[in-house]
Amino acid sequence: MKAFTYSEARQNLAKLLELAQEEEIEIRRRDGTVFSLTVKQRGGASPFDVPGIRTAATTQDILDAVHQSRAD
Repeated sequence: MKAFTYSEARQNLAKLLELAQEEEIEIRRRDGTVFSLTVKQRGGASPFDVPGIRTAATTQDILDAVHQSRAD
């Protein structure tokens, strides 16, 4: 873990963000307050990212079913 003062962090923000991808970074203010900078991992996949299924239905079967459901 690397530590930087607030002034150093402000002047080198781009560098700190790159470092934070590899390790935790601490930023210390003059009043003694310490902040931690870490990379946030992306939350899982999209809820719409679902595995496909195998079926004997053809595209025409699906279109016919949609057409029929709209006709009722």
